[in-house]
Amino acid sequence: MCKLHDKIDEAVAVIRQQWTERPRVGIILGSGLGGVADRIDVEATIDYADVPHLPTSTAIGHRGRLVCGRLADAAVIAMQGRFHAYEGYPAAVITLPVRIMMALGIDLLIVSNAAGGLNPNYAAGEVMVIEDHINLMNVKALIGINDDRLAPRFPDMSRPYDAELIERALSIARRADFVAHRGVYAALRGPTFETRAEYRFLRRIGADVVGMSTVPEVLAAAQAGLRVLGLSMVTNVCLPDSLGETTGEDVVATAAAAEGKLVAMVLGILK
Repeated sequence: MCKLHDKIDEAVAVIRQQWTERPRVGIILGSGLGGVADRIDVEATIDYADVPHLPTSTAIGHRGRLVCGRLADAAVIAMQGRFHAYEGYPAAVITLPVRIMMALGIDLLIVSNAAGGLNPNYAAGEVMVIEDHINLMNVKALIGINDDRLAPRFPDMSRPYDAELIERALSIARRADFVAHRGVYAALRGPTFETRAEYRFLRRIGADVVGMSTVPEVLAAAQAGLRVLGLSMVTNVCLPDSLGETTGEDVVATAAAAEGKLVAMVLGILK
């Protein structure tokens, strides 16, 4: 962990060679949702391979690059693709991009993901604004020697997702006349989709959707005191008594078809 500060500095130096603006907002675009980056007035694009210490994104639908520029007149840096525990990456690698964006200057993090709907009131193509999460990934982003130059060791997790931003996101959906829920995101390590028994278990412990990402990045952001908005695109309905087969390609396709809703929320928040 003590070497983490040096890794962040090296990555920031390379990014600064191509883009000198201070971003105020960092955006993490999940599976099938990378098209949000198409709305950015691009000033620089940087492949992960060109940034020291960033690995390759191998997930379906992840471009694997940083998109830097302006969106709704705000300076933003967007990850077009993220890193997952199921790809074999440790928590320190999964959260490194968030720490890099923080070092660049962001004070707001918007995280998005594709998720399976556990709540029977949810339908594919709808959005859930994350109010809270359940971490079942067995990935703890903050374990190890803590570098106090980055943040204190024990972050408060009573409200990791910003209450004001949740209300604003839901209000944007109402004005745009599309369905958006408020609920709990359960994070599992993957890469398998869950069994019927696991879906029942997740629902009983209070989860509304389930996915394989987001929580490690939010933990890093919470540790540093960033405001966080989390958005889940419901890509498939996971009702155990009427469960059909699900593929990664299906998830990406559904997310891409409905990503206009995510775009509307992000633009509304930034305005």
